[in-house]
Amino acid sequence: MTEESATSSASSTTTGTTPGRGGTAPDTAERTPPRAGTTPDKTGTPAGTAPATAGTTPDGAGNGAAGTAPGAPPPGGGPVRTGRRPAARRLGRRAQGRIADWLVLAVLAVGGIAMVAPLVWMFSTSLKTKTEVFALPPVWIPEIPQWDTYVRMWENSNILTGFQNSFVVAASVTVLGTITCSLAAFALAKMRLPGRNAIFVGLLTGVMIPFPTLMIPQFVMFSRIGWVDTLLPLIVPAVFGNVIVIFFLKQYLENVPNSIIEAAKIDGASYWQIFWRLIFPIIRPAVSAQFILWFMMVWNDYLAPILYLNTPERQTLQVVIANMNVQYATQRDYPLIMAASFVALLPILAVFLIFQRQIIESVALTGTKG
Repeated sequence: MTEESATSSASSTTTGTTPGRGGTAPDTAERTPPRAGTTPDKTGTPAGTAPATAGTTPDGAGNGAAGTAPGAPPPGGGPVRTGRRPAARRLGRRAQGRIADWLVLAVLAVGGIAMVAPLVWMFSTSLKTKTEVFALPPVWIPEIPQWDTYVRMWENSNILTGFQNSFVVAASVTVLGTITCSLAAFALAKMRLPGRNAIFVGLLTGVMIPFPTLMIPQFVMFSRIGWVDTLLPLIVPAVFGNVIVIFFLKQYLENVPNSIIEAAKIDGASYWQIFWRLIFPIIRPAVSAQFILWFMMVWNDYLAPILYLNTPERQTLQVVIANMNVQYATQRDYPLIMAASFVALLPILAVFLIFQRQIIESVALTGTKG
């Protein structure tokens, strides 16, 4: 009996079990699996095992419970995860976004100031005296604004007739020309015409010919029919369209699905009705953007008016301002020239303010399908 009890006692010591309530329970050495490379000691416990984690709550058998106290590191020695790091990352991204927005705003502000500064200087110069124009350092704000410069501009020059002639040319060319360009773009993009690609390539080829090459033949042709010193050479050729505008509107119409036009044709609509009720409202943003660019080009045109117009009462505004520059520059009356230039800017500014929403919509819809 004594040998058997000694044998059982030795076996229980070797397996590492300890008596507990209601039976035996494994001790810490048995609950923690040995790590790779550890050597068990004589008692069967792996060498280098860590003691029970501080803060554990013993269970009823006296062993460490599976749960750990709040704030204690998780088993296995992994990093402690809290809810603060994602919030810090979000704040960091917001801060970076705000910094980027402020940088973009600063760059745009510098660019805007660089673009507006010449216009401000032009308006300021129109209100200066002749002495303040050539003063050093430059005078940005005149001491006494000379508003009578604008009165002299209307009285001593042909600015009013120049305004009238430029408005007639620009309005007729842009309004009528926009309609013809829209119709041509619709025909080239959506109608099944024989040889439409060849026609389009021929139009693009005409753009590559420089205007000075055509200037003399056109002048000879218009002089033979008696159109020289009239506004007709500036209006009639442009009324039939502009190749650049046709090309832009055609590319814009390529994004319009053909199924819409086919459905309208099935419903009995003619091509004229399809264009005005269906196509033109779709391309209105693009038409508005091209209208402003075309109006600006015609309004600021100088070469064609000075070539065909000789009488001062029939000259456009740009030619009138050029003649004022020749006449009053010798007298150093630069405030009068700047006043005329500033007044010539106002119609373009008004057109841009009227159609600015359509321009933004055209840019926003660029590249969309359907």
